[in-house]
Amino acid sequence: MDVMTGTLVEWAMAIRQGDVSSLDVVARHLEQIAAHNVNGMGIRAVIEVNPEALLEAEARDRERRNGFLRGPLHGVPILVKDNLDTADAMQTTAGSVALEGHRAREDAEVVRRLRAAGAVIVGKANLTEWANFLSDHMPNGYSSRGGQTLNPYGPGRFDVGGSSSGSGAGVAAGFAPAAIGTETSGSILSPSSANSLVGLKPTLGMVSRRGIIPIAMSQDTAGPMTRTVADAALLMSVIAGPDPRDVATQGVRWPSREAWLDLGRGALKGARIGVPQAYLEEVPEDERRVFNEALSELRELGADVIECDLPKRDFDFDVLVAEFPAALDRYLATVEPWLPVHSLADVMVFNARNADRALRYGQAIFERAQAQSHLHLADGSYVRARLRDLRESREEGIDRALAEHRLDAIAFVNYYGCAIAAKAGYPSITVPAGYTPEGKPVGLTLTGTAYSDVRLCQLAHDYEQATKHRRPPAM
Repeated sequence: MDVMTGTLVEWAMAIRQGDVSSLDVVARHLEQIAAHNVNGMGIRAVIEVNPEALLEAEARDRERRNGFLRGPLHGVPILVKDNLDTADAMQTTAGSVALEGHRAREDAEVVRRLRAAGAVIVGKANLTEWANFLSDHMPNGYSSRGGQTLNPYGPGRFDVGGSSSGSGAGVAAGFAPAAIGTETSGSILSPSSANSLVGLKPTLGMVSRRGIIPIAMSQDTAGPMTRTVADAALLMSVIAGPDPRDVATQGVRWPSREAWLDLGRGALKGARIGVPQAYLEEVPEDERRVFNEALSELRELGADVIECDLPKRDFDFDVLVAEFPAALDRYLATVEPWLPVHSLADVMVFNARNADRALRYGQAIFERAQAQSHLHLADGSYVRARLRDLRESREEGIDRALAEHRLDAIAFVNYYGCAIAAKAGYPSITVPAGYTPEGKPVGLTLTGTAYSDVRLCQLAHDYEQATKHRRPPAM
């Protein structure tokens, strides 16, 4: 195994069986970061390396030699996006210089679960600053603190995707076998498909949001970004679960760990996959050809692929803009008292005073959110907008299409269907489907109804194992 091709499942098994030490595995990935993050290809996927990663790896090795394994990720290196709190020597900044020096006092629940399963958090991944909610024209992968993340399949040529840009580019570039990204609308699916990865955007509430710098309480979620569906399912078996401090997780139907890992084969035989033609209109021709080939492959695997009616709606930002100020202010109220920012208004003032560093692309979305911060749950316009989003994305959208055509899932190219699934809070998984003649990765994305996460994994796994499209970038 090497850092470019080894999967999470393979590294975890090798460490568990004593074929390789956690120290060796973590060191190899740190060497790859040193070779190509700032140096070499200059991917800039990692905004900060954990200075205690090697010490943590040695601790996991001692535990294993003493007959103790923490869990299924024992000793394996993982990257987490720089909007997840880590209670260690690393900062949590959402890529913003305004939060430089912020070190969380408590792990995000996702991070806590990763550590409990034995993972070594090897570093924090760069992101489109503030998870792409600062500027209306910021390039994917840029942050004032981390610089510009590049796509290792075509640095400077192909879009890296966002906002979980560093999570995607980092796994593709061999900086870690897996990463955690977050999504409000497209931020896992976009960089996963752009970097030839598997990315799962879970049903809202399947994964705790606590300890994640927020955008919108109604759509935010974390999820896995990996090289295989089995790796994504393994991560979900660890990070999914209840959190009494996150109301979104209450009453959720969580699959068992065994259900996540029971991917099997043959899930596509007899499955009904819908293809909404309206979502193909803006897809470039070379990517559409790859997608059409993927549909043919689905048919060859026994799926019934049919056209389905799913209206392509232009969802607005009203709900996100309304929820953002309160969500961010709540988070910033917990940061160190000596930091200069404790509210959205504080961040905007800091940015204006440090415009040469902080505002290369402006802060138009922040300005809109602050101007409309009077919107709240007592304001009828917010409630109407939220209920409209739910109705159009669920009853009149995904659920109607699934029911009318008796579908198991709806297929999209890359992240083109991300908005409707995000508004609904429904799951989507993207899996490598091939490459354009220029070498640009293309993903096949499957979307389902609430809590169909495991079913989507099974369908995607069947396609992945039969086609084996993914290949690592030339580093």
